[in-house]
Amino acid sequence: MGKVRVGVVGVGNCFAGLAQGIEYYKRNKTQKLGLMHEKIGGYGIEDVEFVSAFDVGENKVGKPLNESIFSDPNYVDWVDSVSGCTTRKVKESPILDGVGIYVVSMIKPITQTKTREELEKEAIEEIETTKTQILINYLPVGSQKATEFWANIALKTGCAFINCIPVFIASNEGWLKKFENAGLPIVGDDVKGVIGATITHRTLAKLCVDRGASIDRTYQINVGGNTDFANMLERERLESKKISKTEAVQSIIPKQQRLNDKDIYIGPSDFIPFLGNTKLAFIRIEGRMFANIPC
Repeated sequence: MGKVRVGVVGVGNCFAGLAQGIEYYKRNKTQKLGLMHEKIGGYGIEDVEFVSAFDVGENKVGKPLNESIFSDPNYVDWVDSVSGCTTRKVKESPILDGVGIYVVSMIKPITQTKTREELEKEAIEEIETTKTQILINYLPVGSQKATEFWANIALKTGCAFINCIPVFIASNEGWLKKFENAGLPIVGDDVKGVIGATITHRTLAKLCVDRGASIDRTYQINVGGNTDFANMLERERLESKKISKTEAVQSIIPKQQRLNDKDIYIGPSDFIPFLGNTKLAFIRIEGRMFANIPC
């Protein structure tokens, strides 16, 4: 079987973790800890190659991908090099709404002189030249217009699209129909950490439901120190993220017990610089159990 040729949009901290994590398994071939599925459709993690990349950071655009994943403001530093990343240079992406006001000084976007149409043409040429098969979207939360731009690029170039952020593409009927009509896979929207705050919250909520308890109210408050949390200080960019995380927990609760909006709060709370790449989650669930006793 051949390799899976992947292009990435947004060479940030999350992608750096993915690429370096894959490298870890390539170097430690007998190590399977942390992999939910060793093979999918006959392909293993060692078959993934990142052959094209697009970004807006002045210290990443024009720099080889295998170097740019280690550039600021990326925190992930698990290995010293990544063999699965191309030496091709990172191409310029249109900024659109992809850079929030609180991360401009951290990302340092390039001054763009090319039109959207010019950048679209260059992106299509790069994807075709590199024979990219899958586009994976790692843009910052709230990048609605930028994500739609790249979803359209996927359609025009015959690429599958993996949307790792909570901008609703795969879960939007209109977009889903476009990909179905083109015969292209689409996966999304948003991704969970292997054992992160939301999957932990879901598990606790399911435990309450399975044990016969009734949940009355709950919250999940998250803080962190990387660009993801700095970006989400701009509350206008948070709407889809809160919907995504809230529904992830609400879906565990029986429909007849679904919580009112005022009784559930799930979302990022603040940016604490010294936390760096550490994320802290504060989760509380209030309810009633056997004999209507509060739990």
